[in-house]
Amino acid sequence: MRVYIEGPVNKYYIQTLCMIFFPGSKFSDDEIVTEETPQLWVSMKKSPEAGVDVTARLAYRGQTAEAERHYDYRAGYTAERTEKIALGDAVTNICEKIVGYRSTWGMLTGVRPSKVATELLQQGMSKTRVRKQLTSDYFVIPKKAALATDVAINEARLIGVPDRKDCSVYISIPFCPSRCAYCSFVSYTSKRLLSLIPEYLERLIGDLGNTFDLIDRLGLRVKTVYVGGGTPTILDPDQLARLLGVVAARTDIHALEEYTMEAGRPDTIDAEKLAVARELGVGRISVNPQTLNDAVLQSIGRAHDSETFYRAYEIARASGIPVINTDLIAGLPGDKFATFSASFDKILELNPENITVHTFCVKKSADLRRSDSGIYSIRGGDTGKCVDYSQIRCIHEGYIPYYMYRQKNTVGNFENVGFAKPGYEGMYNIYMMEEVHSIFAAGAGAVTKLVDYAPQDGSPRYIERIFNPKYPYEYLSDTGTEAMKQKLERAEAFYRERRLLDD
Repeated sequence: MRVYIEGPVNKYYIQTLCMIFFPGSKFSDDEIVTEETPQLWVSMKKSPEAGVDVTARLAYRGQTAEAERHYDYRAGYTAERTEKIALGDAVTNICEKIVGYRSTWGMLTGVRPSKVATELLQQGMSKTRVRKQLTSDYFVIPKKAALATDVAINEARLIGVPDRKDCSVYISIPFCPSRCAYCSFVSYTSKRLLSLIPEYLERLIGDLGNTFDLIDRLGLRVKTVYVGGGTPTILDPDQLARLLGVVAARTDIHALEEYTMEAGRPDTIDAEKLAVARELGVGRISVNPQTLNDAVLQSIGRAHDSETFYRAYEIARASGIPVINTDLIAGLPGDKFATFSASFDKILELNPENITVHTFCVKKSADLRRSDSGIYSIRGGDTGKCVDYSQIRCIHEGYIPYYMYRQKNTVGNFENVGFAKPGYEGMYNIYMMEEVHSIFAAGAGAVTKLVDYAPQDGSPRYIERIFNPKYPYEYLSDTGTEAMKQKLERAEAFYRERRLLDD
C-alpha cells in the first residue's frame, strides 16, 4: 500500500488506520503501483484559531473516494486528540466506501481500546456519557463502547491509587515443545535451541538475582511476579524448583498480590511440576486448550488433543493452586461458530477462575501466513459471532471483563478480553497493559518497562523501555552479558534521574 502525506500528519497513525481495512498490508515507498495497490493521500492543516482541516483521497481497483473534514478545537480534548479524530474520520470514511466494511471499533487502532474510555472517565464523565462519546466521536459500535467502558471502570477499581514504590517482575522462558502454525517464534523450538535450556537457566537465574538486587537497592515493593513464555513448564521439576526457588528466596511470596506461571501447553503439565510450583508459592497458572476441537488443534500444530487438556486441567485443579486461567482463540482456521461455542460451553463447565478469549492473529513469521495467502479476513466470518457469544456467556455466568487489548492483523479486527470471577482478576495483566508501575524483566525477549506514574513536577507520565536480547543464543552471548549490565545501570539511572528514590 502507498500512503502520501502532506502537512503535520503522523504517518504511522494513518498506516494503522489503513490496516483495519487492508490487513496484512506492507507500506513501502518502493512498491510498484498497480490497480491492486491501495493508494491513499492525506493532507492536514491546523491553527489554534481556525481548528483542523483534513482532506483524504483513496484510489483502489479503479474506484476513488474523497473526504474533507473540519474540526474546531474544543474544551476537554487536547489538540492532538482532536487532530487524530479529524484524520480518523476522513480516512475511515473513504476506506469504508471503497471496501464496503465498517470496523466495530470505528477509528480506534491502538493496543488498548479502553484507553480513551479511561481518560474520559478521569475527566469526570459518567459511564453513559463515555459510551456516547465513543460512538459519536470514534464511531465505535454501542456494544463495543459498553465493553471498553466496563473494562476501564473495572481496571480503575482494581488499580486504585498507584504507588511509585510498587513494581512487578517478569521472567521469560522462551522455549516451546513444538511450534504452533500461527506463532512467529519459529526458531525457539529447534533441537539446537532446546539444548540450550540448562545454560539458559543458569544465565536467567543470575539475571534474576541481579534484578532483585536492583529492586532492593531502589527500595521498591514487588506486587506481582509473572513467569511467562514460551512455555515455562517445558522445564523439568528440578529446573522449575531452581528457578522458582530464586523468587521464593528473594521475595515474601505470601505478601505478593499475585504470582503467576504459564503452564499453557497441556502436553507439558504433570503433577510433579505443579507440586513444585504450589510449594514455592505460585498462586495462578494458565492451562490453555485454545480450542477443544481436535481437528482444529491438529491443523494449527498443537501437540495435544482435548483429552490431554482435560487431564492437564484435572492435574492443575488437584494441585491446590487456587487460580486457573484458560485461553481460547476465536477465529482459528477451520473453527466455526458451532465448534467454538461448544468448546466455550465445555470450558465454562470446568468453572475456571479466569477465561481469556483471544481473537486469532496472524504473526508475521507464522507458518500459516506463508502457506495461506488468504489467511487475513477483514470481516472475520464467524469470528464476531464467536467473540460476542463468549462475552455474553461470561457475563451471564458471573465473570467480569477486567482487561482488554488488541493486536495487528487480527481476524475481523476484534479484541482479546480477559474475564474473571470477582476477586480473581489477573493483576499483572492490568499492570502491564495499563503501565501502572515499573516491570523489571529477566530473560531473552523480555522488556523492562520503567514507569514514572506521577511525576512530582506535574508533567505527563514518563515511560522508558529496555529490550533484552531477543533470542536465547543472543542472551547467552557476550553481547547479552553486556546488555544485561547496561539494563541494570539504565534502570537505576532512571530512578535517580526521575527523583524516585528516597533521600
